[in-house]
Amino acid sequence: MRIHEITNWAYGLTLVFTGLSAVAFIASSHSADRERAAVEHHLSLDTLAEELALGADERTNEARLYVMTGEERRLVSFSDEEREEKRLEGTIATIRSLEPPKSEVDLLNSIRQDADFLDATERGAIDAYQQGDVDKARNTLFGPEHVRVHTRFMANVEDFRKDTANRTLSAVHDAQFRADFFGVIARVLLGATAALFLGVLYFVLRRRVAMPLVKMAAVVRRLARQDYEVEVLPDERHDEISEMNNALAVFRENGLERERLDAARRAEQETKDLILQMMHRLQACQTRGEVAEMLTRFMPQIFPTLAGHLLLLNDRRTTLRVDATWLEPRRCQDQFELSDCWALRRGHPHVSDARGGDAQCKHLREGGQEALCVPLSALGDTIGLLYFEEMDAAGASGEISRLYLELIAENVALAIANLELRERLTDMAIRDPLTGLLNRRSLDEMLNRFADGQGSSLACMMLDIDHFKRFNDEFGHDAGDMVMQHVAQIIRESVADRGKAFRFGGEEFTVLCPGMEMEQALDMAETIRVTVADAPLNHRGRPLGRITVSIGVAQSPSEGPRSTLVSRADASLLKAKEEGRNRVRPGREQTFDLAPLIDS
Repeated sequence: MRIHEITNWAYGLTLVFTGLSAVAFIASSHSADRERAAVEHHLSLDTLAEELALGADERTNEARLYVMTGEERRLVSFSDEEREEKRLEGTIATIRSLEPPKSEVDLLNSIRQDADFLDATERGAIDAYQQGDVDKARNTLFGPEHVRVHTRFMANVEDFRKDTANRTLSAVHDAQFRADFFGVIARVLLGATAALFLGVLYFVLRRRVAMPLVKMAAVVRRLARQDYEVEVLPDERHDEISEMNNALAVFRENGLERERLDAARRAEQETKDLILQMMHRLQACQTRGEVAEMLTRFMPQIFPTLAGHLLLLNDRRTTLRVDATWLEPRRCQDQFELSDCWALRRGHPHVSDARGGDAQCKHLREGGQEALCVPLSALGDTIGLLYFEEMDAAGASGEISRLYLELIAENVALAIANLELRERLTDMAIRDPLTGLLNRRSLDEMLNRFADGQGSSLACMMLDIDHFKRFNDEFGHDAGDMVMQHVAQIIRESVADRGKAFRFGGEEFTVLCPGMEMEQALDMAETIRVTVADAPLNHRGRPLGRITVSIGVAQSPSEGPRSTLVSRADASLLKAKEEGRNRVRPGREQTFDLAPLIDS
């Protein structure tokens, strides 16, 4: 029940109890008045009856004393007939005015008749006494008839007094009972009103209002400090306090939801900030290794529940290999064919559900969590693949995560595409388009870097294809280009990572080998010469004949300054040509015996 209903009922009951107690007090007061009236009535009747008895007795005594003594004063007392008669009539009239019951009225009539008889008898006796008949007067007043009537008169008066006493005392007792009864009811109603008031004070004001308000005040103080962890206990009562309590519970739930949304918004903003940082750094990367490092560094921070791989296509663009890994994914293979991934087939992200709800990529192992493959495409070309795998039930394929992952994939693909484009442009700038070797400009830059070097040695080889013009003249320029590509490939494979190979110009090539001594350089040059001479070459089904090269070798700084290193190697090359071609010529004569090398 609601508080205002309780208070309205309490107010109504209080008014009812107060009204009833007022009625009871009025009834009690009226009964008390009736009790007083009954007492007064009793006293009046008793007094009047006593007056009748005393008056009759006094008149009889005065008459008797008169006939006995003859004293005139006795006669004066008795002889006032009119006064005595009037008094008797007045007393009887007063008694009749009190409306006594019939029995009392009959007694009054009998008393009146007896009083009249006694009055007449006593007057006759006095008259006889005054006439000298004393004996008759005395016999009349003391005779049996007078005594009998007088005795009956006194008995009737006494009966009348008893009847009126019983009646009036009964009325007094009845009025007293009523007064006490209504007084008790009034006090009970006042007590009930007081108990109701105290009950309302305790149960409504204290239990239903004060105590819940104290608890809610503590809750409100904590909610005001945005402490939404405070517990708002449920209130099953349906009143204003429970509505306030429910409002506090709703406010707390809203606060918790707002905190949750704020936390989610902050987390999302942190994710966006991290993604933005990673994008900026990806665009500033200069190598694929730096791209892999950025992914390995940032992806665990952005998506701590997603493990993954960065997989890139090989040079032949048929196979993908892992280039970067974070958080140890388990389902994806380290190397697989391009056709094994549905995302690369379709050109769109693909979710491989462990429950088998969709087609599974062939490069995934059985079991495990859900996996997401996002293809890397830029400038209309496929570069590789970003692979993501759930570490728990966090939902890698959620809408927000998918959006971010695709955005990251676009930026990674763009960064790698830019790097590849930069590499191609760089290669175009520093490499010879026909042979794939570094060009003359790259040679000059490398020589400039080594120009001021101290201590370490630098070996240089100048190579020239012998009788190259013959290939162009006999077989055409396509054959000449093929010969140069063939020789360049042998040089590249022979030098490998021990140095750098350049196309100097025309059919001439240069090799620089930092930290290589003359003996090692001569061994490498001889290997190149022998390999070229022993490798047959055909063009369009026609053998081109034997291909040979002449090589001049120089070394710095022991044989001269580095600024003249190429000139000295070129001079050695000229000497090798003058000596008959197809040979290796060192920079200084009589330093090395080349015969064993040539024979070998």
